[in-house]
Amino acid sequence: MAALRVSSALASSSTSCSSSSSFHCYPSIFTKLQSSPFWSLSISVTPLYSRKAKRMAHSIAYATLGLTQPNPSDAPKISFAAKEIDLVEWKGDILAVGATEKDLARDESSKFKNPLLQKLDSKLSGLLSEASFEEDFSGKSGQSTVLRLPGLGSKRIALVGLGSLTSSTTAYRSLGEAAAAAAKSAQASNIAVALASTDGLSTESKLSSASAITTGALLGIFEDNRFKSESKKPTLKSLDILGLGTGTEIEKKIKHAADVCAGVILGRELVNAPANVLTPAVLAEEAKKIASTYNDVLSANILDVEQCTKLKMGSYLAVAAASANPAHFIHLCYKPSSGEIKKKIALVGKGLTFDSGGYNIKTGPGCSIELMKFDMGGAAAVLGAAKALGQIKPSGVEVHFIVAACENMISGTGMRPGDIITASNGKTIEVNNTDAEGRLTLADALVYACNQGAEKIVDLATLTGACVVALGPSIAGIFTPSDDLAKEVVAASEVSGEKLWRMPMEESYWDNMKSGVADMVNTGGRQGGAITAALFLKQFVDEKVQWMHIDLAGPVWSDKKKNATGFGVSTLVEWVLKNSTN
Repeated sequence: MAALRVSSALASSSTSCSSSSSFHCYPSIFTKLQSSPFWSLSISVTPLYSRKAKRMAHSIAYATLGLTQPNPSDAPKISFAAKEIDLVEWKGDILAVGATEKDLARDESSKFKNPLLQKLDSKLSGLLSEASFEEDFSGKSGQSTVLRLPGLGSKRIALVGLGSLTSSTTAYRSLGEAAAAAAKSAQASNIAVALASTDGLSTESKLSSASAITTGALLGIFEDNRFKSESKKPTLKSLDILGLGTGTEIEKKIKHAADVCAGVILGRELVNAPANVLTPAVLAEEAKKIASTYNDVLSANILDVEQCTKLKMGSYLAVAAASANPAHFIHLCYKPSSGEIKKKIALVGKGLTFDSGGYNIKTGPGCSIELMKFDMGGAAAVLGAAKALGQIKPSGVEVHFIVAACENMISGTGMRPGDIITASNGKTIEVNNTDAEGRLTLADALVYACNQGAEKIVDLATLTGACVVALGPSIAGIFTPSDDLAKEVVAASEVSGEKLWRMPMEESYWDNMKSGVADMVNTGGRQGGAITAALFLKQFVDEKVQWMHIDLAGPVWSDKKKNATGFGVSTLVEWVLKNSTN
């Protein structure tokens, strides 16, 4: 990733697991209960390293560097059920109620005006209104309180603030996360989630709310404990979603959320894995596992250095040249098992499994060299999307998942500042900064994607510190000459809840990228660094192809949680689905 990083900038399928698969978070039991007014869905969450799953295939790294072997983990199972029952009668460990600021309005006697809260309060002899008042709970976003009050079927009741909005994907996802956090804290095995009011929510909004709650709960309960010597196992076994409907449609929504979460969690685990564990070869093995697991729709082609040389990928191979771990060029292809293919699209992810900066080594406060394992966050998003789409199986669309995986290291064989390298489209690049390496790998990956016949390409990369400075830790910058593609991807992000902001492609800035001895340099300095990086990538995309670059250097990692976020997976999945005929 180019440029120094400010230290504060990163704040915050219906079958069971196969032995060759990586991370799984998907329905293993999907049973519709005919005799009861609800349906049930079991979610099996198996970390990347399970007792039944193959460990990452890189015995050399295990033997020579750190002797680190991830802990095997048993898979927690969560059974989701959508029910229409009286909250007062629900029996379990925790009843979590999402309430807006409006829902918390009180009368002159300081009693709730909201009918559902009023009913719960009455059953609790007024203790709920008293306790929530003493806790200063007003329904603001981010507020939550868990109370142990006698009188209900549930052992505890949790109030979770939804803020002022009544139909926000982010708010409902936060509700699911808060419920999962409460379950962890109380070591609860069964919980229920409900809204204080569903007035004004359309049928579609209720379905979307159930999906967001499911997503929040699944991602909230997940903890990546593979590299800890001791860890607590999740106790949560079931989660009931109350009052948002039952039937086939909500069943589909929750299953879809589980499929997407499978990809998000894979993305998180890939980014979290340290560079001595996740080498380019291991990343390629994980890609092959995804293709093997969903071989009815996915195929894998992994190119080695010799094959990349034949394709004249000089830009990519120059970055990889210094490392003892050879480059692996990953190409997965999704094709529906039946039906006509109407669109061909490509997802390209930056895959630097570690970035030292090369000879322009990352040094000084804020350089974040210790976090440069996350410089393959774009690749993680692309492979996470591949996993999710392998489970969802959209029709009518062919998808290419492309990652030029390598390390940017320092050695006598590595590229030097001042070197001139040649990309696979014949364009020459003067390397004026070896720490602007991601764009060099993406250059050949984008040319390759165009050669696959893709009509639309989205690339994702932890590309610049400049984008983090501009947009902060929660928002990814998007760059594209295509207004139509911008609308498509932004619409997908609104469904996923991931934050994107369109940035300018100021062509006059290209003057800063001109070289006296080659076609271009690889970086144009600090000012407008994210823009010039995008302009660089544009040189390697066919003019007939709709293309977008997403710089996710900020939201790929949470400093607060000291963990990967899985950012990008959900938006990519939703965008592919919008291009399918499903």
